[in-house]
Amino acid sequence: MPTLASITFDCADAVALARFWGAVFDRPVPDDASTDYAHLAGEPALSFCAVPEKKQAKNRVHIDLSVKDLEAEIARLVGLGAKRLADFDESGYRWATLTDPDGNEFDVVLA
Repeated sequence: MPTLASITFDCADAVALARFWGAVFDRPVPDDASTDYAHLAGEPALSFCAVPEKKQAKNRVHIDLSVKDLEAEIARLVGLGAKRLADFDESGYRWATLTDPDGNEFDVVLA
């Protein structure tokens, strides 16, 4: 049975995006991180690889963050560099879709 090694993000600047997600999850960015590659240890591990092309369309896979205070967490994430795209309240669930500084969508869900 395979195990999950890492969730990997293609991006323009690996260390910059690693700093954003490192701040989101309070994980340090290693000293050897570069604009080409960075890796955040922990569960799940997060990797960031620089690619020449920009993001073109909506993510097919995204991260969901579960929080107790939706507005406070969204404000914190926006302060780190995220952008708020949309808010939802459907079937008993409230969440917001945001993008990280590289344009990757993720959701923040009220727990």
